[in-house]
Amino acid sequence: MSARRWLIVVLSFAAALGISGWIVWSGWAQGGAPPLLPWWAHGGALGVVAVEIVARSLKLRWSALAIGMELPFRTSTRVILGGDFAAGITPGRSGAEPARYLILAEAGWPAAASILVLFIELFLELVSLIITAVLLTLLFREAGGIIGLLMGVIAAWALLVGGAGVGGWFLARHHSRGKPPAFARRLGFNAGAWRRVQRALKALRRSMGQLRSAKKRILLAATLASVLHIFARITVLAVLLQGMAPDTAVAPLVVWSLVLMFGSSIAPAPGGGGAVEFSFKLAFGSLLAASVLAGALLWWRFYTFYLYLLLGALAAGSTVLRALRERPDEVIAEAPTP
Repeated sequence: MSARRWLIVVLSFAAALGISGWIVWSGWAQGGAPPLLPWWAHGGALGVVAVEIVARSLKLRWSALAIGMELPFRTSTRVILGGDFAAGITPGRSGAEPARYLILAEAGWPAAASILVLFIELFLELVSLIITAVLLTLLFREAGGIIGLLMGVIAAWALLVGGAGVGGWFLARHHSRGKPPAFARRLGFNAGAWRRVQRALKALRRSMGQLRSAKKRILLAATLASVLHIFARITVLAVLLQGMAPDTAVAPLVVWSLVLMFGSSIAPAPGGGGAVEFSFKLAFGSLLAASVLAGALLWWRFYTFYLYLLLGALAAGSTVLRALRERPDEVIAEAPTP
């Protein structure tokens, strides 16, 4: 990334940390220091994070297996963690898919297969989100208005994933030959790079037929793994509060966690720019004591965001930074063509 983009990242994270500090200071002033989190609560949160990472790795691996492609578990884990790292340091999580794409390319995957599997993964995420929302509605009927907000988040995600799918279909059908269109030139694609994209689009159009013959049982297993990963992520806060305020009602913790989880993914600033922290205070300010709120925010953000940044940096940091540093045509050039 350019120096300007790194400056935006720094400023966005500074805003997030500044709002967190303000919430902690306010909680300290009103109710004293946040309660200490017992070791078993940390262990429980780490266990939930481990389950979530394994579930997402299996989801990606099984998505590939459903269309006859072998993706080792270690590689799939590196792909998802690298995507988390890129998502955390780019506006609107825009760096996630290019980073995952380049990691797959370095693993020897053809361009069309990489794009297809990433599309399947996004589609299963949307399906599992809908399933999770329905289950939460049945489990927590008293949640009422929060469920309505959750439906709005689902609609936003549907537009995001659906728009990506329609865009890929349109490119495959209308821009698989000829000169680079105006939008591609603005993104930095020259004629040579666009020919690589065209070859990938042609291969993708041919490989779309694989979806019709995809193994339904494996896709079902991937969907269940996706549902498990969502449930794991949204239970982190409930696990943490068992160590700080065990009498807190579970329903708002779980439902609001889902709203914040997917709502933050469409925040334009890297890392949310403080929007997640501010939304957390709005969501739980009337439910939790000030000191508990401060401690819950710090540990919840660590176990749902900062820890993933660290793991992603360790797993694929150099690859991710190269994917973000290079122009789009250079990233495409990394991928083998069928």
